[in-house]
Amino acid sequence: AEYMGIDALAMIRAKAPDVGILILSGYPEEHYAVNLIRQGASGYLNKECDPMEIVNAIRVISLGKRYITPAVAELLAQQLNRKNDATPHEQLSEREFQVFLKLAKGETAGDIAKALSLSVKTVSTYRTRVMEKMSLASNSDLTYYALKNKLID
Repeated sequence: AEYMGIDALAMIRAKAPDVGILILSGYPEEHYAVNLIRQGASGYLNKECDPMEIVNAIRVISLGKRYITPAVAELLAQQLNRKNDATPHEQLSEREFQVFLKLAKGETAGDIAKALSLSVKTVSTYRTRVMEKMSLASNSDLTYYALKNKLID
């Protein structure tokens, strides 16, 4: 699942901040591309893309640049235009988004703490912040929101 890519991205960035990271995903760009690029991915391609595009992306990223497809560029531009009316999940920090996806999938605070190397108290703080920012009341609200917005299957 894609949220594991978010965890892997954070770990790679922490250990090797300068390495280029190309995300090849089964999900359409509008679901994760902007979030992943904001969190340090060098590029994002959908698995449906032309194989030559993967080669081009690797070449560009190997030069220390970002590889942004026209579809992702359009999404980034749209976000600039509507910063104030961004969807609730787009206003979450990287960590909040990670915790949000794990909670939405039904993971416990203990599981999340272990997976992200955090204390349970820290996970609870993130949960509270997510609930406030997204105006949600319960974990089932989180799950419903994530399913409705196709962030989890």
